[in-house]
Order: sequence, then C-alpha cells, then structure tokens
Amino acid sequence: MTISRRTALLSVGTLTVIATSSLGWSRLPKRPALVVNTLDSPSGAAIKGYDPVAYFTAGKPTRGIAAHAVTYKGATWLFANAENKSLFEKDQNKYAPAYGGYCAYGVSQGYLVKIEPDAWSIRNGRLFLNYDTSVRKQWEKAAGEFIAKADKNWPALIEQNN
Repeated sequence: MTISRRTALLSVGTLTVIATSSLGWSRLPKRPALVVNTLDSPSGAAIKGYDPVAYFTAGKPTRGIAAHAVTYKGATWLFANAENKSLFEKDQNKYAPAYGGYCAYGVSQGYLVKIEPDAWSIRNGRLFLNYDTSVRKQWEKAAGEFIAKADKNWPALIEQNN
C-alpha cells in the first residue's frame, strides 16, 4: 500500500504550512488495533518502550524494561520498576498517554503520526506526546486549542484507521 504525504498546519496567530514530507509525517494505512501507537518501536512496545508512569513520577522520559511489562489495549507497555507497573495497573487511564500515544499535535490536525519520547508534556493530569521537540514547542504555544481539536478528532481517527 502506498502511503500518501500530507500537509500539516501550525497555528501561531496565523497559519503556516509545513511540507510534511520534510517531517516524515504521513497518513497511516488502515490496519487493526491503532488504538495504541507502536510505530517505530523495535520491540513493538508502546511509547517506544518508555515508561508512561515515569513522566509523572520522575518528571522525565525513562526507558522501561521487559521484566516489568503489561499488556494493555493490545500493546506491551514497559516500566522502569515494579512500583510504576503497579501504579499503571491500578489506573491505566491516568498514566496512558492521550490519543493512544500518537503525536497530540498530529491528532489535532487529523493525522496519526509517530512520536519521540523526549517530546512530551503533562497538562491537566494528561500525558501528551509529540512528533519531536520542535513540534512540541509549537504545541505548547496553543496547547489548549490543539487539545480541543485533538479531542474532537480522536474518535474519527480511530474509526478511519481500524
């Protein structure tokens, strides 16, 4: 299946068009279980094997290990330690990243795209991941607006890609 290239818009007062091929963004082909992002993850783990709880507890991206793994929504989630694994098992909705771990900015623009674990933020108790740190900078300038758009787009993106 050919993956088509699209254009994403960044809003900073006015709209600036960025050619997505330079960012590597693309529409994903339809496939099952797109609820959790495992793109570009060598092990097939969510968040490229990073511990989702550590963003909250350690305040930074932290690699998980296979000894502390959980299956949730069809994906393997890795944790740095047993305590973080236990916290996640007690409340997955609190710790799992918004939009299945896809780029929050991309979801706000109607696309499912990969993330980099170091491009993250927590707002109102929710973990948001972004394509890279430069996209995160744009995201932070109008995060509230982007969250509202992404919340609206997310159900349709799941439907379109499953």
